[in-house]
Amino acid sequence: MTHASARARAIIVGGSLGGLFAANLLVRNGWNVDVFERVPDELAGRGAGIVTHPELFEALAAAGIDFDDSIGVKVQSRVTFAQNGAVLSERNLPQTLTAWGKMYHVLRAALPDVHYHAGGTVASVQDGPDQAIVTLTDGTVLHADLVIAADGFKSSIREYFLPDVKLQYAGYVAWRGLVDEADLSRETREALFEKFAFCLPPREQILGYPVAGRGNSTTPGERRYNFVWYRATSEDIQLPNLLTDRSGKRWVGGIPPTLIRQDVLAEMEDAALTLLAPQFGEVVTKAKQPLFQPIFDLEVPQMAFGRIALLGDAAFVARPHCGMGVTKAGSDAMALVKALQAHTGVRDALADYSRERTQVGAAIVQHARHLGAYMQAQLKNEVDREMAERYRTPDAVMRETAVPARF
Repeated sequence: MTHASARARAIIVGGSLGGLFAANLLVRNGWNVDVFERVPDELAGRGAGIVTHPELFEALAAAGIDFDDSIGVKVQSRVTFAQNGAVLSERNLPQTLTAWGKMYHVLRAALPDVHYHAGGTVASVQDGPDQAIVTLTDGTVLHADLVIAADGFKSSIREYFLPDVKLQYAGYVAWRGLVDEADLSRETREALFEKFAFCLPPREQILGYPVAGRGNSTTPGERRYNFVWYRATSEDIQLPNLLTDRSGKRWVGGIPPTLIRQDVLAEMEDAALTLLAPQFGEVVTKAKQPLFQPIFDLEVPQMAFGRIALLGDAAFVARPHCGMGVTKAGSDAMALVKALQAHTGVRDALADYSRERTQVGAAIVQHARHLGAYMQAQLKNEVDREMAERYRTPDAVMRETAVPARF
């Protein structure tokens, strides 16, 4: 076990799911761990569902985290609805769906408070001959044997070490939201709950599935329904308009949900009622705080820089079609700890980690691009749109979206 007997120190920048996976695994393996999360309070539940994969449960088990069926909501099948609400296609595919808030609660509860520093903002990270150097915004200078950058898709640490690597906009956004099960009509509950559902009107794609509700309850009647609605959005005109709040400020990369203009929300709801199956129209219009995310992807040539490692979305940003974001972060954390166990030096361990996970990350990004090719084609010419339409059958979408895969 690398350095564990000497209580070597690891500093993790970012206290979301990827950082918590790494922290729990390292603490379990004898490391002295400090997680610095810039948000001063406990991270709030986000409007996002999470598709689970076998590797995600492997990561939880490796971290010593006990979980049971309450980790998520089980569904047995997938269904695609026509615009009029009729069933176009069905297929059996058992799966467990969970929510960001549920996963955060499980991971954060497992990590003793002494390791987690809310409101701790890292200003810079540098590699050194004997230890890495971490400087906080308050001027505090810390030293560590290992630094993990788990600071998300806008990672400042990645930007420092790889300044030429930039996020690439895919040409569309994902509207997301959660609606309480009890707020939906009986007909919509019966059509959507217990299923992973899709609707594929021309130039649009929406999917949804049940997740834990308030208090992380998975009890029927107390759950929520999560939707992800992909919409083609031009980078030069439409996206800047969506990212401009009512004060006229234009946000970069994403806008806080509470600052989305009312006219933008109204247009989105009108489109939902016009374009989507009525079941999804009801879900979208009853979501209390919908948000949208511009879809980006990004690849890095390496994930280690001496004693500093990139993890999760700080390294590879994949479009959400394959539902691998949280699983990828958990698998990165497992691979990192495995490499540390196999080597006597941190630098050698991280080099090995980088070689393995760079290949995996690139494969996930490429797979997600394949799944998102239809949406990306919508801002191209008519020939490209017609070609993309030929390969978008309900059966193909249900078969390939967010399914377990080994990379």
